[in-house]
Amino acid sequence: MRHLRTTTENGGALAAAFPSRLADEVHAVLTVMPKSRHPSMSPFLVRVSGESVAIPYRIHHDEPPAGTEGSLTENQRLILHCLYSRHGDGRIRQRRLERVVGSGEPWAAPFVVQLVGEYVLEILEAIRRGLPDLAVPGSAPWLLYGDFVARNPAFFRQTERRVVSYWSCYHRHRYPVFGTYPGCLLLESLRAAAAVRSGTSWPRHTPPPLAGPARS
Repeated sequence: MRHLRTTTENGGALAAAFPSRLADEVHAVLTVMPKSRHPSMSPFLVRVSGESVAIPYRIHHDEPPAGTEGSLTENQRLILHCLYSRHGDGRIRQRRLERVVGSGEPWAAPFVVQLVGEYVLEILEAIRRGLPDLAVPGSAPWLLYGDFVARNPAFFRQTERRVVSYWSCYHRHRYPVFGTYPGCLLLESLRAAAAVRSGTSWPRHTPPPLAGPARS
């Protein structure tokens, strides 16, 4: 029988993934999450709504037992989906991401952008499907993600480099031109939105979109 976690067991680490004003909501979510068999992996730090949050790179909790999620509010379910979008199982990450990507909450944005810099192609395609207006100036996703990237340049820079690395290692046989790779298309939209929202030109840390793979 799986044991439900207590909020004191690593709960502080997971609660740190969200702004402090959500502490009570996160507390409710943690009470339905089963105990993790392994500790969460090192967090990445970003700024959300003027506050620093520390989001785990991976979590290893089983998903809640059937029916438990129904006891949560809509906002609490979104928090739950965000946490499980960091799961070690890529299928769980994708399924939970699909429930997060359309959210207009600023604190959900880093969970989506982090997945832009990961290797699962189906997840990149799910983000593109879930954000069809990301490249449309003035749209809700353009404003939300442009603001987030503009406030987290170091995080976005690292994301860019990961996109290039995973393209080169795993996907360049399918996408020999970088600009056709779904990760590149997402980066271009995010970079353009951030440039306008910040009022400055935005540096590129990727090959030009028409570049093929570098070879020695």
